[in-house]
This record gives sequence, C-alpha cells and structure tokens, in this order.
Amino acid sequence: MNEVYCALKAHALVGECPRWHPTEQVLYWVDIYEPSLNRFDTATGESRKWLMPERIGCFGFRRDGGIIAGMQSGIFMIDLHPEVKLSRVFDFEVNNPEIRFNDGRVDPRGRFWAGSNIESMDKRVNSLFRYDPDGSCTRMVDGLICSNGLAFSPDGKILYHSDSRQDYVWAWEFDQESGNISNQRVFLQIDSQEGRPDGAAVDADGYYWICHVGGWHVARYAPDGSIDRVIGVKAQRPTMCAFGGPDLKTLYITTARFPLSDQALRKQPLAGSILAIDVDTGGLPEPFFGR
Repeated sequence: MNEVYCALKAHALVGECPRWHPTEQVLYWVDIYEPSLNRFDTATGESRKWLMPERIGCFGFRRDGGIIAGMQSGIFMIDLHPEVKLSRVFDFEVNNPEIRFNDGRVDPRGRFWAGSNIESMDKRVNSLFRYDPDGSCTRMVDGLICSNGLAFSPDGKILYHSDSRQDYVWAWEFDQESGNISNQRVFLQIDSQEGRPDGAAVDADGYYWICHVGGWHVARYAPDGSIDRVIGVKAQRPTMCAFGGPDLKTLYITTARFPLSDQALRKQPLAGSILAIDVDTGGLPEPFFGR
C-alpha cells in the first residue's frame, strides 16, 4: 500500500471540492469559509488564490472557459481572467441565511448538479438541484440536511448521492439523455461513529471512494457496496477526494480545520492541507459544463 503524503501544506478552514482540470493539468479546490477558489500546480508547486464574496461550496469547469459554482446565494458563472467576474444565474431565493450550496459536480452530459445544506445541520430543508446549459434549474431531491457525496458511475448509468447527517449513500438510476433519476436504493449505510459520509469520487473500475469526515480515513467501496479498502489519513476531517495527475492515478484529499479545537489542531498539523496518495486504478476526466 502506498503512503499518504502532503501535496500542499495549507490552513483551510474547510477545504473542499478538489477538481483536476483536464487541459490545464492543475488542481482547483475551494475553502468554503475563507471563502476562496484556489489553483494548485502540482508540477511546479505554484498556488494561486481568488477570494470570493460569499461562501463557495462546489464548482465545475465550463466548456467555454471559467467556472460554474454553487455558492451562498445561488449558482454563479465565474470568470477568472483577466479579473474575477461573477454572474448569478440561479437565485436560491431562501430566507434562511444558514442555507447554502454545498457539494456538486458536472455530469457526463455537461449539466451541473449542486446540493444544499443548512449550517445548523438539524433540519431536512435542503435539496439537490440540476442546472442545465439552457439555463433551467430543476429541484431533483428534497428532504436533505447536508447534500453530499455526488458522483457518477463510469458508464453514466448510476448517480451516487449522500446526506452527511442521515448517514446514507444512495444510488439512483440515471438517464443521461433526459437528466432524470429514478429507482433510488440504499448503496451504503454509514456508521457515524466511523466518520460521516462526505465528498466522493468514482474510479475507472466503478469503485466509489468517499471521505469519512471525522473518521480520519477515506474508504473505497465496490459497486455492490462491499468495502474494498480503508486508507487512514493524518487529519480527522477529510472532506472530499478527486483523481488527478497526468494519468489520473493520484487521489487528492482535501481536509478541514473547522470546527476542531486548538487542542485537537495541535495534534494534527496537516489539518486543512491537501493530502494525496498514488493509487493503482485511476479516475475519469472531469466533464465540462455546457455542450
């Protein structure tokens, strides 16, 4: 088994949503609470940070350049060059300032999926949305506390999705043509004592990798839901993983410092950093938003 190492020493409050850019060959990621969007060139070690005006939970790459992101108040198109420009394309229209977008990603047909959460983590008032390139936005799943774990099988026929506070990962049949989901089933039931289900990724063999936040580890599950391996990390709160590198065989893992105490942080100096491990089975190229 290869060893987990620190790819980028950082002090993120809540590092999240690592994404390997297929053409730039660099890793993008966010710090939800700073809030910031970050770019890390793993070849040169160069990092760049763009501060955001509000919390940013997830994003995807746009086919025509730039970023699509789920943020505090809605879904935004973000252009980074020559200067940062944000345009809100979907207004959340909620009266509760504790609700924001959390986990999300682009599906194989170029649609952006983003789920919301409530900071108090105590009410089933959140949803999973699908934002299409034509500008329409559809509420797909309701009754969530903290939407998370979104990923797609290599053949594009299964959508995986979790709720970090209900401790389930579900699998849905996914119709790529229409974007509809159906026939929900329980894929995993997580023991919260082992860390709650957080961000996830699927490898080229169809295995589901998920961060067990609070549990000091990342786990790989077979398509039938059986556990394949557990990888311990030197951070209590791994938040999300993504495949990167030229061959997509490096698993990058974001981590969080919030809401750990000072005493806990002294025992885990890598909390908030980006960790990595080289794996045998690589991931899949990240799709672009748009057609």
